[in-house]
Amino acid sequence: MSTRGSFAGPTMSPSLSPMNVGLAAGLRMPGMPPTAAGYPRSLSGAQQYTQRPGMPLGRVGGPMGSMGGHLPGPSYGSSSMPMRPTMGPPATLDASRKRLFHHHHQQQQEALGGHRRGAKRRKMADKVLPQRIRDLVPESQAYMDLLAFERKLDQTIARKRMEIQEAIKKPIMQKRKLRIYISNTYTPCKPEGEETEKVSSWELRVEGKLLEEPGKQKRKFSSFFKSLVIELDKELYGPDNHLVEWHRMPTTQETDGFQVKRPGDVNVKCTLLLMLDHQPPQYKLDLRLARLLGVHTQTRASIMQALWLYIKNNKLQDSHEKEYINCNHYFRKIFGCNRMRFSEIPMKLAGLLQHPDPIVINHMISVDPTDQKKTACYDIDVEVDDPLKSQMSSFLSSTTNQQEITALETKIHETIEYINQLKTERDFMLSFSNNPQDFIQDWLKSQCRDLKVMTDVTGNPEEERRTEFYQAPWMPEAVGRYVYSKVQQRRQELEQVLGIRLT
Repeated sequence: MSTRGSFAGPTMSPSLSPMNVGLAAGLRMPGMPPTAAGYPRSLSGAQQYTQRPGMPLGRVGGPMGSMGGHLPGPSYGSSSMPMRPTMGPPATLDASRKRLFHHHHQQQQEALGGHRRGAKRRKMADKVLPQRIRDLVPESQAYMDLLAFERKLDQTIARKRMEIQEAIKKPIMQKRKLRIYISNTYTPCKPEGEETEKVSSWELRVEGKLLEEPGKQKRKFSSFFKSLVIELDKELYGPDNHLVEWHRMPTTQETDGFQVKRPGDVNVKCTLLLMLDHQPPQYKLDLRLARLLGVHTQTRASIMQALWLYIKNNKLQDSHEKEYINCNHYFRKIFGCNRMRFSEIPMKLAGLLQHPDPIVINHMISVDPTDQKKTACYDIDVEVDDPLKSQMSSFLSSTTNQQEITALETKIHETIEYINQLKTERDFMLSFSNNPQDFIQDWLKSQCRDLKVMTDVTGNPEEERRTEFYQAPWMPEAVGRYVYSKVQQRRQELEQVLGIRLT
């Protein structure tokens, strides 16, 4: 490479960086005056000015303000000056340096943490192709259209997931048909001498199942009821033995049916009282309030909602005191007051709620020997959990599709990064092929800036290695200020050690 300036550059060795030529130990550029003993060969090799607390980072540089550095003066706390064990920088400056170091360290930690969070949580913008690539490859518009469609699809799925989460918080029920089978068998008595029944008896069986029950797991018949009462003829079995009762308990084992066996050889009238087990519980409204609201048997929440709609539609809420209700003619008869608070409604409503009416089935137990089995079928409406609820829960808890989507998104991000890298390499090679000389010059300047950042080099080594830099008119003043700052620094150190103030 040809030399630049008025002198020939030194011979470069393989171990010497071309950016630091003229700065190596033992090298002195031609034309420089010899340095006095005890002074550094050049200002670039001497102690550099350190940044003061509170000064912007861009002000650190050469010895003069015109060269980008701070104004010369005492530079306390210099790391190159040896200090005695009992010596140290002033407490105020040390605290300032600590605060500055802590601030820079905190900024580095936040930047590192932000980088890690960004690596884990990729954003939508990371998948967008830059405009310069879209201009270069027009076919990439199809990818951008898919990206826009994906954004709309994600918004729709997120909205539906929220709707599903709200929906599964409420009971989702559907009405199904429960078919009840009531049958009885009769066993007549046998002549004496045979080891069989000596008394005629009958056996009543109550069974049932859901029609078209979905799923493989069948629900037990007793799980639909809260209680079952079989009332037999009181004249035949007396007042103490004519009732057969079953009530659900916390420890009750579910069963597929019930059976009752009693002695007898005549037909028996019986009444079955079935109390459904509603979940959530349902209540029967007082007849007057039921006619007013149009609700007969419903859950407490539905009754409260119907009551509020009636109050709202009839404008019974007080216009000034919103927590009060002005009762109309019907409310005064039902609740027995002219005015009441909203908070009093649950207490007043509790006295108007009753247990739902049971399902009543009348059946005749036949003991006709010619007909061994009499069967009657009854269909009733029951509420069961909607199978869609379990599907929605499994959809929300499923992570299989999410893992697949995450893997595909990671692959897309990597592909986009690779495309950007290829575009950068293409621009690099294209600029070199268009103008090699300017490209090399710009590249060398860029590498020089990078080297200064990596090695924490201050000033401008490229200019400082030339003789013209040291023959500038500001050089004598700069040397004087530098020597003055060192004298003042040494003076402060002596004052601290000796405990006196030098005048």
